[in-house]
Amino acid sequence: MLDDNYYSNFSYYYDDLTKNVNYHERASYFNKIIQKFDGNTSGTLLDLACGTGNISEEMAKLGYDVIGADISEGMLNMALDKKFESGLNIQYIKQDMRQLDLYGSIDNILCVLDSLNHLATLQDIEQTFNRVSLFTEPNGLFIFDMNTIYKHREVLSNNAYIYETDNVFCAWENYYNQDSENSQVDITLNFFESTQDGSYRRYTEEFSEWAFNVKDILNILENVGFKLLAMYDDDTFNPVHEKSERIIFVARKIM
Repeated sequence: MLDDNYYSNFSYYYDDLTKNVNYHERASYFNKIIQKFDGNTSGTLLDLACGTGNISEEMAKLGYDVIGADISEGMLNMALDKKFESGLNIQYIKQDMRQLDLYGSIDNILCVLDSLNHLATLQDIEQTFNRVSLFTEPNGLFIFDMNTIYKHREVLSNNAYIYETDNVFCAWENYYNQDSENSQVDITLNFFESTQDGSYRRYTEEFSEWAFNVKDILNILENVGFKLLAMYDDDTFNPVHEKSERIIFVARKIM
């Protein structure tokens, strides 16, 4: 479950371990979606669950007035370091997405990189969507992605992965919880960081991710005042299929 210490260790290694993600291309993709559905491409944009600020930085470069929100102090500290280096005018705030509270409404809201999969229940999803709806401009866009039940069951499952960079060695272990109502994957990350004397310091991060039935997500969207515009297969404009691992949802605020 989300709390203030979420990703406290992972935040230091997150960028090293996600160097394979092309944030520039992903931001360009989200910008194309906003253009496709006549969103405000020079207006305000909230990067909800912004992490270390990679998407926030790229969207700001595209001309959006960006606010980044995250519950993790560690992640936000990394985002602030990038902001000071780039000089981009991004505002960062520390907030739980389920209790989002802004001073005004937003033209475009992004919640990507599987962030919503860190919510354990449909009640958490509904609470988050309610807050998003409250702060979305009429006709504004809400773009989010979610890992699918297929991915949790067939891809993440009970697999283990090894990642090694110049700065850290990471052993990633998944456990698929068969008894979970919402396709739960429990994740343990063991980080081994080299020290000056040649030994290794170990840190452990444990968290879970959940996947939900798409129909339930769409029902919640409609109930809180959004109209679904499109669903795409993972960072494309292709339709969703039975083996889609991540779905991109695009919705418009209509009431």
